[in-house]
Amino acid sequence: MTWTNLLANKEAQKHKTSKKELDNLRALIARDLADASLAGLSADRKFATAYNAALQAANMAIACAGYRIVSKVGRHRVSLESTRLVLGKAAHKYADYFETCRRKRNTIDYTFSNVATDTEAKEIVVQANSFTLKSKTGLRKPRRAENVRVEASLSREVNREKPSRAKEVRLPPAHM
Repeated sequence: MTWTNLLANKEAQKHKTSKKELDNLRALIARDLADASLAGLSADRKFATAYNAALQAANMAIACAGYRIVSKVGRHRVSLESTRLVLGKAAHKYADYFETCRRKRNTIDYTFSNVATDTEAKEIVVQANSFTLKSKTGLRKPRRAENVRVEASLSREVNREKPSRAKEVRLPPAHM
């Protein structure tokens, strides 16, 4: 899976995010994580709500990378898989875990009740919190790398060194 393939298959679009959009996503994530931890909520509802928090964290990371997953059948799967492109290796275990959770959430929301156990509900809340933190950390990395490149460039100018012949890596703009 690459952004080129996702764009060609019309599963993703280029997208310029805004502070307002990101603030709204952060609010959704915070609400869902808080709601999933409420006492008295069924295991199914805790599970589905925590899953939604993770999905929104994935969508936020994708938006910060300059893309949006197109709304159609399979959107959740594509969003979760796309976190691998945005966050790299750190997202792989989460993408696999939440793919399994996606299937269970579909059963919970569309087919049966009493599907998730209390243990599964607690686990997905922990994993959604962890993934949210990882996605925020992963979003900051490009900004730091870009700052290092700029600082190195400024250092060369100040010291009047010849520019390095190393190939410069172009990073996507950070939207935070």
